[in-house]
Amino acid sequence: MKDQFKKYLLPDHSARIQAVRLTEAWQTGLAHQSYPECVQRLLGELLAASILLASNIKFDGSLVLQLQGDGPISLIVVECNADLSVRATVSLREGHDVPADGTLQALLNTQGKGRFIVVLDPNRETTGMQPYQGVIPLEGDSVAHVLESYMRNSEQLDTRLWLASDSTHAAGLLLQRLPTQGGTEPIVEHSPDETWKRVCHLASTVKQEELLELDTDTLIHRLFWEENLIAYEPQDVRWHCPCTRERVANMLRGLGREEIEEILTEQEQVDIVCNFCGKPYHFDAVDCASLFVDNLGTSYDGDDSVH
Repeated sequence: MKDQFKKYLLPDHSARIQAVRLTEAWQTGLAHQSYPECVQRLLGELLAASILLASNIKFDGSLVLQLQGDGPISLIVVECNADLSVRATVSLREGHDVPADGTLQALLNTQGKGRFIVVLDPNRETTGMQPYQGVIPLEGDSVAHVLESYMRNSEQLDTRLWLASDSTHAAGLLLQRLPTQGGTEPIVEHSPDETWKRVCHLASTVKQEELLELDTDTLIHRLFWEENLIAYEPQDVRWHCPCTRERVANMLRGLGREEIEEILTEQEQVDIVCNFCGKPYHFDAVDCASLFVDNLGTSYDGDDSVH
């Protein structure tokens, strides 16, 4: 079964409920990566959150969430495109031990210099829009708390998030209060304030294991079975990293024959690791020689590292 994002609207249109549970996409992203458990958990939570937030983008482009730190983690980056294709990576700081029970603050904000960064990156060719970047201090005990604070203070949207991640699943639940719309309003029994309090209370009963173990339909029914929710068409979520052997070959061609030959002299083959997905690429002497015979290929966007 494909990973899917699902969105619901309350009958009075005063709030929306969104949920995602990743299995295939998450495991694909981890296939070539090996992170400590606490680091992996933060990455999965931020990835799930990026899907919940990016789903509301109204332009062709992507949402990028970054946690920049001064602790054992120097950077976590997740990217979710408008089509809900995702990728994510973590950079660990050399010489810093990762505590087994590391928290968000212990891993990223030991000196109080951690930052949370949101980037809205429109496709300028199709939208004509410029990128937007928001930066705030890294305050809060969890990824969910950081994002709730950002949405409340920067976007003026009351938002609640519940996030969970382990080695097999990454999941999230979002409640977001919607601004009052003009025109004819639905006839409702309760005020928007009462409705918001009620659904927040219901959602707050969710447990981490429920987020990770239950499929989305079962979770939503268990939490909101008394609500006559309006359901939208689900959207597929997939892991997508644009790295390919052809792109890597193009990057190596750009280094030039002389530099490639120097690398081969030192280590007999050229090893490339994608910075985002961790997929390894190996080029031996024969592969490298063919690079300068066959000049076919597409441009490379700089996502890989030579080792």
